[in-house]
Amino acid sequence: MFIHRGPAHEFQRTFRAIFQEWLPNSEYKLDGREHFEIMGEKYKNDLPASEEEVWIPIKSKGL
Repeated sequence: MFIHRGPAHEFQRTFRAIFQEWLPNSEYKLDGREHFEIMGEKYKNDLPASEEEVWIPIKSKGL
């Protein structure tokens, strides 16, 4: 689970960081399940203080 902090229109920055930086350098790979986001109480759309959870299914590269 990752946290996107910032306006919704900047989500692409978080998405790129997950898939172009973190994932390739981790010991994990994508699992074939759905990705989803949770926009809870801290989600404020385009306000700078907005937060949302980003859930990416992963599994060990060793499996």
